[in-house]
Amino acid sequence: MKNKELKILLSAPRGFCAGVERAIEIVEKSIQKFGAPVYVRHEIVHNKHVVDDLKNKGAIFVEELEEIKDKSRPVIFSAHGVPKKIPEDAKNYKMTFVDATCPLVSKVHREAENLNKAGYHILLIGHKNHPEVIGTMGQLTKGSIDLIQSEDDASNYQNNVEKKIAYITQTTLSVEDTKEIIKILKNKFPNIKEPMKEDICYATTNRQMAVKNIAKNCDMFFVIGSRNSSNSVRLVEVAKKSGCENSILIHSESSIPFDQIKNCNTIGISSGASAPEILVENFINDLKNKFSLSIDEVEIIKEDVVFKVPNKLN
Repeated sequence: MKNKELKILLSAPRGFCAGVERAIEIVEKSIQKFGAPVYVRHEIVHNKHVVDDLKNKGAIFVEELEEIKDKSRPVIFSAHGVPKKIPEDAKNYKMTFVDATCPLVSKVHREAENLNKAGYHILLIGHKNHPEVIGTMGQLTKGSIDLIQSEDDASNYQNNVEKKIAYITQTTLSVEDTKEIIKILKNKFPNIKEPMKEDICYATTNRQMAVKNIAKNCDMFFVIGSRNSSNSVRLVEVAKKSGCENSILIHSESSIPFDQIKNCNTIGISSGASAPEILVENFINDLKNKFSLSIDEVEIIKEDVVFKVPNKLN
């Protein structure tokens, strides 16, 4: 088995997006500025490696503000965004807070508010209980936004509010998945208002396009990422739909299926937007121990997006 030749198609872009890089930098700069500990409400990004690294540097992760014993310490809100009530609660507790919500998620929040002000009832295409969806729905009063999770939801949706309707989407979905849902909604409600610019973020789209580009040439496809990372799970689905049935997520508890890999000639590798590159390197090094590798990085687009951290941390 040792020296079987294995070709790797390495998908690019992959891994960290600008929103994730900014969120991690916000936690690190907060620790430098305020000292440890700083609290983070919800995993800053969905990746165990990143979370553990920040814990070692002095971050304490909580799910709710109530859990924070020492309210004099700063708290950071995760990249996924939070309901409006959370910053209000932090103010009532007189807590210092730093919002690490991804600017592209904030854009969807503002969109929801503007549509609501303009008299629209809003449909949010997304996944129930995902923190981003909870945050977006929590921008407005209960009942202002209805969640559409599937094509069935879209087909069965009844507009009972006698208002104009508009839709927005979770930023980390796959373009493919939303396409069908949007088609159904447009057929059903020809006057439905759509976002001026698509809500699905550039990084999600780029990573999906890059996977799509190479999956059909692979015997197996591996996405490095976490099980609770929406964009990583979508990448696995995209690889399957694009012609590589045998596509799997490699997360912190996965063991590498060497027995299956040894029957492959070409494998594809990508990583979710919250997965650090070191995890891809580790995966490739594990393969190097058993195979002789030729690695071809296939890049479809250069990303140069950078989001600045809040001024109060500079």
